[in-house]
Amino acid sequence: MKTKIALCLFAVISFRVAFAQTQAAGVTAEKAVTAVEEQWTQSERTNNPDLAAPLLADKLIYIDTDGSISNRAKFLADAKVTKFASIDIADFRVTVVGHTAVATMVLKAKGTDQKGQPMDVNARWADTWVKMSNDTWQCVLSQGSTLKK
Repeated sequence: MKTKIALCLFAVISFRVAFAQTQAAGVTAEKAVTAVEEQWTQSERTNNPDLAAPLLADKLIYIDTDGSISNRAKFLADAKVTKFASIDIADFRVTVVGHTAVATMVLKAKGTDQKGQPMDVNARWADTWVKMSNDTWQCVLSQGSTLKK
């Protein structure tokens, strides 16, 4: 009987430790993804796509608010000629599931697009991040949807 009680207590303690470790890992992942999102935003604020480049997976899928799809190379080429005058992020959230995280936000931005045309963006974005084997987080999918103004 004592053995069964000891095993039950051991199981309960092990479960609690594992649960606490999982929660701590989730909080750490949220902070890491928040930091890379802030770096990406800083890249846009300073019109410096080199800050964003290491954050983007080689196989990035980027779906712009107009529905066009591009890859990492095209995104970075467009980012070099896009000029932001202002950027505001609101309603930012990160949801972590294992080694994947989804960051959602509302982006309001003004400036000129890659064609030199004025832009006034009001969109909800969802960025999907994957923790890579080298423990860095990289964006594999970024998709925007225009919001009514």
